[in-house]
Parts: sequence; C-alpha cells; structure tokens
Amino acid sequence: MSQSQQQPALSKCPGCEEPPAAGDLFCGACGYDLSAVPARPGDRPTMAITVPPAAPEAAGAEAVRWPAAAETDSSDVPAPVHRPSDLPGTDSGGRPLAEQEQVQEQVQEPGTPVGSGPVGSGPGPEPLGGPEPSAAAVRHDDRADPDAAEHSGDFALAAPDPRTAEHAAAAAAAPAPGGKVCVACRSGRVDPDGYCENCGHAQPRERDHMEQELDAVAAVSDRGLRHHRNEDSFAVSSTALPDGSPAVVAIVCDGVSSASRPDEASAAAANAANESLLESLPRGTHPQQAMHEAIVAASEAVNALAQEPAGAMEHDAHRHQNAPACTLVGAVMAGELLIVGWVGDSRVYWVPQDRSRPTARLTEDDSWAAQMVAAGLMNEAEAYADERAHAITGWLGADAYELEPHTAAFKPDRPGLVVVCTDGLWNYAESAEEMAAAVPADAQEHPLRGAQVLVGHALDGGGHDNVTVALLPFAVRPQGAGSACETV
Repeated sequence: MSQSQQQPALSKCPGCEEPPAAGDLFCGACGYDLSAVPARPGDRPTMAITVPPAAPEAAGAEAVRWPAAAETDSSDVPAPVHRPSDLPGTDSGGRPLAEQEQVQEQVQEPGTPVGSGPVGSGPGPEPLGGPEPSAAAVRHDDRADPDAAEHSGDFALAAPDPRTAEHAAAAAAAPAPGGKVCVACRSGRVDPDGYCENCGHAQPRERDHMEQELDAVAAVSDRGLRHHRNEDSFAVSSTALPDGSPAVVAIVCDGVSSASRPDEASAAAANAANESLLESLPRGTHPQQAMHEAIVAASEAVNALAQEPAGAMEHDAHRHQNAPACTLVGAVMAGELLIVGWVGDSRVYWVPQDRSRPTARLTEDDSWAAQMVAAGLMNEAEAYADERAHAITGWLGADAYELEPHTAAFKPDRPGLVVVCTDGLWNYAESAEEMAAAVPADAQEHPLRGAQVLVGHALDGGGHDNVTVALLPFAVRPQGAGSACETV
C-alpha cells in the first residue's frame, strides 16, 4: 500500500507570489504546479538566525553617556579628541573601573608599588581618572633587553635574535690575534689549508712574494706571471768579523723546474749557505774560503732531499721523481773585499754609483750558451738566441755530475751597488749596461725600493719566470785606491 506524501501548504506561489487557495495543486493566477515544490527535509531543521540580546545592565551601574561629537567650525578645524580617561567604564563584573583599581591596591602589600606583583602577573590597570602615563613608560620592544623578557609578558624567542646573531657570526669569523687575515674579504680567518673560513678565497702562498730588508742589504722575490709557484729562494744576513768590522751576506737560489721539489731545494740551499757563512766568518775564516764552504754545505743540504719522501703538499705528482736541484749565487761584503760565489746561471752585477764609470758582470754562467761562447763555436748573440741557451751545465743536486763551486774576490775602488739575481731578472736586462739602466738612481740609498723596481721591471717585461734580486750597497774608505781581482 503506497502512501502519498502531503505537500506543505504554501503561503505564496513560487511563480507569481500570489497566495493560493487551500488544497490547490495549481496556482490560479499563473498555473504554477504547486505539487512540484520539494518537501522540507525533516532531519535538517531551519535554525533562526537572531542577534543575541544585549546584556542587561548591572545593578547600580549607569549606562555610558558618550559625549556628543563636536562639529567642525567654518575653519574646518577637526573636533577635539577625547582621551580614554575622559570616559567612564565598567569591567566584566559591572563595577566601575575606578573601583577595580581600588581593589587592586588592596591586594598589594603595604609599601609595594602598584603593578609590581608576582612575576607573570603583569602590571595593574591604570586608573582612568589619573594622569596620562608618561612616554618613558611605553614599551615598544622588550627584546632590546634580553634579561627583561620574563618580566615583559612576551614569550622568549626560540631562535636567537638575527640582529645579535650577525655580530656573533662576525666575531666567530674574525681572526685570532696573530692569525692570518684573508686578502679578499679582509676579515675572515685563514685555515691551515690556505683558504678563508669566511669567504672561501684561496690565499696566496707565503713564498709567492717575499721581501726582506736589513741595514746594508735588501731582497725581493716574486712568483712571476706564468709559474704556478715560486721556486726561488733567498737569504740575507749580517754578522761581524773577528776585528769587529761588519760582514754582509746575500744568497739567491733558483730551483730547477724540471727536477722534483725545486722550491724545497732552493730553500734548503739558501738556508744552509747562509748558516755556514754566519758560522765561519766570525771565526776568522777568509771570506772567499767561507764562500766555498758555504756552497759545499748548500750542496749537501740539497743532496739530503733526495733521500727524503716527497711532501704531502707536492702538487706535481706527474713529474718524474728525479733528484731535487737548484742553482746558487752569493755575495759577501767583508772589510774592503767583495766575494762572490756561484754554481749555475744566476748572476752578480756591479753597478758603480757614478753611472759614467763602467759596469760589469762578475760571474760566468754554467750553461750551454756560455760553453759555446767559451769554445769559440758561437758568438754571444748567436748562443743566447738558441733554444738550448739556458740549459745549465752545473747545479746543486744528487744527480749533478761533479760539484765545481766558483768563487771570486774583488776590491772595488769606488762605491757602487752589487746586484745578485736569478735569470728571471737578467733575462730582461742581460748585459751589464742594460742592468745598470734598470737600476734606480737612488737604489744605493734605498736598496729595498730598488729591488722592488727591478722585480717590477721583470714583471713588466712578461714575468715568464720567478724573479729574485738582492741589492748590497758597497761603500769604500776615502783612502782606498786601486782594485784587485782574483778568481779561482
């Protein structure tokens, strides 16, 4: 048995909004099918949306009387602003706010300022009828004082304040006293591997450019523009002879690039020769004999490297592991003598203070070109134009055929400048005249600046090799006359 659903009575026709007669299935005005109107669902009753009634006024509390807003006058001056303290008010219990302030004062202990209760309770409310709080009492940001966070009512920050974190990071990256500072960012610390911990910039190695100046000698060494490291080395020093007169020493070494660890070889040779001279000269050993012994000591130091394993920082793993090797040239000024010694193709030049006097080269190269010229097979221009010109025939190293130290003694009769250098410099000023032209006029008084200028001359010329030069100003006594030269 089916049961027909009774349609609800409609007050208005959905089509024309005319009230239909009771029981009509169609609107008498527009013919709308009243039976097609869907029935109201029984499980979703319609809830009336009403505004909550206003809370009744508390007993004894008067309604707030808002002052009438003043209108602007003809000059369009805005109405005066009323402060909150000008208006009465009630709390949630219906009491006037002034009465609430009195209750808060009763809770405080005698002598305790209002609002200084337990931590976390917060300050008490300000009486509306009292004076307006001063600007100093307004808190814009309690985090300016980290210790005041628990008293401010704010939650403590889980992460550090970025304003203080920046300063902390900068302080952590700053180099320790005495540590190296990055040449790129000028603030980061350089780690043991040679990189900046702040910006990651690779730092130049200590030997890429070296300078040293004493009272009577100065030296400069530079990596040059083509080599990946500086394989030159030098040592300058001064001591005293037994009679108390000064003695000045300059040693310059050039590592053989085709050999293993040439930078270690040049450093070992320069240090060993310098130490030998500083030990023998004060004992009264003749300077020329002392120079010979110094070259032998340097040779032994380089030979010892062949017995040692390559260092962990060796960059040329592909290079044949032949014996470390280098050249050496040195000069000693002792009394009225100038002693020079060498093995290889590094040189010593004499440049008189009076540039009108002749200059001279005081050494002979141990090289293929020098042998061709000495044998009369080529002139100097032809020999040094050959690609084999700079092939050395003498060096310090375990694989040297035979050690033949060269020494020479000179007694200059006039003041001048002694130039001790590697082929990285004399390749750009080969003859004695060219070298004298490259030496600054004031190098006698300022040897360090003169050495810097000579290194710059080589770099300006191309800087194809490492460049090292030492300058020794030579002074003579007024009564000294004549000159002597003895070569062995």
